[in-house]
Amino acid sequence: MTPAPSRRIRRAARLLVLDPEDRLLLFRFHVAGRSPFWAAVGGECDPDEPFELAARRELFEETGLSADPGSEFAARSYDFTSLEGEDVTADERFFQVRVTQTRIDTAGHTELERAVMQQPRWFTRAELADWPERIFPADVLDLLDLAEELA
Repeated sequence: MTPAPSRRIRRAARLLVLDPEDRLLLFRFHVAGRSPFWAAVGGECDPDEPFELAARRELFEETGLSADPGSEFAARSYDFTSLEGEDVTADERFFQVRVTQTRIDTAGHTELERAVMQQPRWFTRAELADWPERIFPADVLDLLDLAEELA
């Protein structure tokens, strides 16, 4: 029996970005062959890039917002298929960021992000609890609670 190929470890920083009204920013993704879903800000670290620097960079690239991501408050690992179709093992670190403005600037999006990240939206907790489309991370409300407990 041939052993399964090892998966690449995909290091990523994820940000829970909250506005002054305590709403969470998510982006709606449209990926061919998948149902639309919403996801938190963030993405893959550059080679040898610390998670904290990746968090700051991803925040600016995806939203145009500049803020200190602070310290990571959660980490997780799981297997998934990337937007590019690669089977990877995620090593994700989570940061919470509070911002004062809600205007999102997507000028820093990559070509792939422009193709699949179609819509930013600020969500209330009530909306997150009862949203009809898939949200990533699925336990985002628990993560928000954890971030608040640790703050």
